[in-house]
Amino acid sequence: MRVVDHIVEYLAAIGVGHIFGVDGANIEDLYDAAVFRADITAVLAKHEFSAATMADGYSRGGAGFGVLAATSGGGCLNTVPGLGEALASRVPVLALIGQPPTALDGRGAFQDTSGRNGALDATALFASVSVFCRRVTTPVDIVSALPAAVAAARELRGPAVLLLPKDVQQGAVPVNGFGGDASTGARSADPHPIARALRSAAGPVTIIAGEQVARDDARRELECLRALLRARVATVPDAKDVAGTPGRGSSSALGVTGVMGHPGVAAAVADSAVCLLVGTRMSVTARAGLDDALAAVPVLSLGCAPPYPRCTHVHSDDLRVSLTTLIAALSGEGRPARLRVPEALPRTELPTPPHSGVGVRYRDAMVALDELLPGSVDVVVDAGNIGAAAIHHLPARRDGRFVVALGMGGMGYSFGAAIGMAFARCNRTVVIAGDGSFYMHGMEIHTAWQYRLPITFCLFDNHAHAMCVTREQVFYGDRYSYNRFGASHLGAGLRAMFPGLPATDVDDVDGLRAALSAALDTDGPAVISVDCSADEIPPFAAFLGTPFTAKEHPGHDTARA
Repeated sequence: MRVVDHIVEYLAAIGVGHIFGVDGANIEDLYDAAVFRADITAVLAKHEFSAATMADGYSRGGAGFGVLAATSGGGCLNTVPGLGEALASRVPVLALIGQPPTALDGRGAFQDTSGRNGALDATALFASVSVFCRRVTTPVDIVSALPAAVAAARELRGPAVLLLPKDVQQGAVPVNGFGGDASTGARSADPHPIARALRSAAGPVTIIAGEQVARDDARRELECLRALLRARVATVPDAKDVAGTPGRGSSSALGVTGVMGHPGVAAAVADSAVCLLVGTRMSVTARAGLDDALAAVPVLSLGCAPPYPRCTHVHSDDLRVSLTTLIAALSGEGRPARLRVPEALPRTELPTPPHSGVGVRYRDAMVALDELLPGSVDVVVDAGNIGAAAIHHLPARRDGRFVVALGMGGMGYSFGAAIGMAFARCNRTVVIAGDGSFYMHGMEIHTAWQYRLPITFCLFDNHAHAMCVTREQVFYGDRYSYNRFGASHLGAGLRAMFPGLPATDVDDVDGLRAALSAALDTDGPAVISVDCSADEIPPFAAFLGTPFTAKEHPGHDTARA
């Protein structure tokens, strides 16, 4: 048995069904091993960044564990931003990175990343974007290295990297060298300190729920806790689908926190006796506008990493277990006696300036999508002005996922992530992205077309890096623009490039509704390009008040989104 045969057998045994990657000389043996197994599909991406986001989306979609494969040199370097997103968002991913043969280490090999004799050091590089990185130097080492990498990715919540020289991949492993499972199990502390604080609280409780609730599939437990505490619930931007939606039969739902969120959340937190953070670290994007409120009330936290604001934190690697324990501690004789149901707060939106330019308004587009998208679809949102509009205005579907990557905020993430989620969930998926994101990684639409995946790509074409245009307008007096593009018709272009792909261009809301209805009935992928304006200000708090300098406003450091 070759090392690569061992790898695919082990991955299949732990339930991995897909490997996402781009083939190449120093990873081709892995593809050779995968093709002979009926229980693993090797999916060919167009770019290694997208392969990494496919693995990321596969994991976030609940399929268990996303696996990425890439060759050496520029191929493996292309995975770094995708792995950086998985690291920042604590998404378990395994990256299998091909390397030149060990006999050529430091001897001028093509794409040498051994770190020897002046070569780029792949171990140092990938160690900085992973929770585990190991260079496998002998075939037998894979027996321990592979389960250790899988365990690290699962337990430490992030990417694990195995660097695999080509001769090692081809080396022999004893048939009985399966290696077992190195998992040590989830680690969770006793949540009773939180229970004691909640029992003594006098007044309303506000819960801010984060992305770990989705990763741990703890939505039901979160709702049971909310009902027990009669609390209101807000979500961070990348966890919109873990709690109820305001106005959708969930009067306890406050909406989204942070720079793209709903202003009423800050008022609710300030009016609370206790604020409970569940599964979130509350990054700047998630807590902008909340710092004063969080500083004024007792803050408790339950999750796999301590939040950035000061609080009482209890560690949990499994929120389903920890929330169940907490609910039991607060039930019966342990039920808090002085909590009260808070007064209802009105639904609030960020007030954006009116705009009458060409094309479809962001909010009008989100209203149309909300009207037509079924409750079961998954939504994947990209960075940029249109991403801010979707986060702020588009409710999560009742039975679908709503995914946005705010760990690194890499443009183009949605294309690969939607493909990974579609493989994971076999569900209709909708991508919301701008033309800037499309120009970076939109050719993965061809991958969706090749595999006939049920993905509807909604491309909002404002002919610009529109958030950068907005920044030029707001922060630099609109004196110039480096960030406007030439004219384009993305639907017509893609229809010509990929014969048979349903793709259309629309420039008004009625056209969007008609095109979306048709796309949702399509068996396979479809593309809708929506003409809109780069000069419309999105619902992004940093752009909506008196202009601030980068030092004065936390939202001003949002880079190239």
